[in-house]
Amino acid sequence: MRMTNKIMRNNSLYNINQNKILEDKLTNQMTNQSKIARPSDDPVVAIRALRLRSNVTALTQYYDKNASDADQWLTVTADALKTIDEVLTDLYKQATGAANKDFTADNLEIVLTQMKSLTKEFYSSGNVDYAGRYVFSGYRTDTAITFSAEDISEMSKHPVSYEINEDFGYDKISTINYTDYNVLSTDIAGDGIDANNQSYEQGVTNTKLFRMRLSYNNIDSTPVDADGKLTKPLPITLTVNGTAVSQNDFTGYSDPEEAYAAIASGKETGIAYIPSTGELVFSEEYYKNNYKEGDKFRVTYNKSEWLEGDINPAHYFQCTETRDIGDGTMTDTKQTGYNYTSVNQDIYYDVGFNQQIQVNTLATEVFTHDVQRDMDDFQHCLTQLRDIETTISDIEKKRAEFAEDSDDYKNWTKKLEAANKAKDYIRENIHTKFENQITNYQTYMNDNNIAITNNATRGSRLELISTRLSNQKATFKDLQTDNEGIDVTQVAVELSASELTYQAALMATGKIMETNLMNYI
Repeated sequence: MRMTNKIMRNNSLYNINQNKILEDKLTNQMTNQSKIARPSDDPVVAIRALRLRSNVTALTQYYDKNASDADQWLTVTADALKTIDEVLTDLYKQATGAANKDFTADNLEIVLTQMKSLTKEFYSSGNVDYAGRYVFSGYRTDTAITFSAEDISEMSKHPVSYEINEDFGYDKISTINYTDYNVLSTDIAGDGIDANNQSYEQGVTNTKLFRMRLSYNNIDSTPVDADGKLTKPLPITLTVNGTAVSQNDFTGYSDPEEAYAAIASGKETGIAYIPSTGELVFSEEYYKNNYKEGDKFRVTYNKSEWLEGDINPAHYFQCTETRDIGDGTMTDTKQTGYNYTSVNQDIYYDVGFNQQIQVNTLATEVFTHDVQRDMDDFQHCLTQLRDIETTISDIEKKRAEFAEDSDDYKNWTKKLEAANKAKDYIRENIHTKFENQITNYQTYMNDNNIAITNNATRGSRLELISTRLSNQKATFKDLQTDNEGIDVTQVAVELSASELTYQAALMATGKIMETNLMNYI
């Protein structure tokens, strides 16, 4: 076969170009630190690279973003729960001290002032947020659990009313003691005997009443009729095991003391409804004849008067919100609120392949209306104690106006004995209330401790998951490097050899191209 100059030139150019391609490939590898620049360079490496990059991207999302976000949410929740635990502990200590029977009304007022401040902090802790999302509000992360000053200001422009459906168990019916000392204000004959021919001391009674305390006070009522009772139909519905109680069983009272007295004296044999205190009060006979263990109750009522710090009912109850949206004649009515027994409002973060972790704690797990409602009870107890102390002081002053051997002095002495008996009853009732409250605060603390434990458990699990994600991310990055990365030393050596080969090829080709067929003849 004859080799012409053209053949040698073409072969030389082809070989030089191949050396140039190899040198370019090695140069790109050194520059990009990657084995391939395009899928066609090595399809197997390319396919594996896509899979590994997808895994690294997902792990980066899980570890650097989702897990970090979840951890911060849990941390904010943990700090809030810790504050709540400290608040409840202080309330427990205050209640323990207030159980002292020697405390006067002034002493109790100091204690109650401190407890009210702590109670306010208790609910304020429930309004903590993370990145603009309230952590205890379930799915309503844009809504605090209590109404703020801004909310109340807005309600003054556009009034809001809620029809609230509140469910109770039989165990939620509690007892209160009512001390009746109205006999001290009567003296028909001026001889220490009241209108019922009882001595003052006999006329002072202490009666156990049964009540169902709603989550709110100052709920909507009706005007007062000529008898001083709320007109019917009353804006409240009570169902027991799904059956509505007749309105004939209800009597509405604007004055709680009047309602207590009517039940205690037997004048009221049905249900005393007190919207100002949010109570349904029963006599012992009515309670025992109509209710039994296992009964389920639902109370439907309306509330349109709201104060700063009141709990938003939408977080706790099934309710219907009616909002004035215009000139007072147009309203916007919508169903709102959640039934926590059937709707799961747990918020989960994806923190791994097919792995989720709950980050939120629901307000219903920690924040109960009872903490605030207990303050209402304490205030009532304080008012009773202050009233009887004032009555005793007035009686003592009046008695001092008479000679010790006079009938008037003896009459006022009997009144004083009756007043002291009433004070003993009231003081014992307060003592019992605070003793029971110690147990209540222990229950609240136990609920909070359970929430703390659950939150900490989630945090511990998240920490383990984060550690595993970190290890997985490092492993996949190593695999990615092994798959796509280059051995710099080896490529450098090959690049250097390629450059030498290229230069040698150029020199050899130049030498060959200087000769032609005539040189051989």
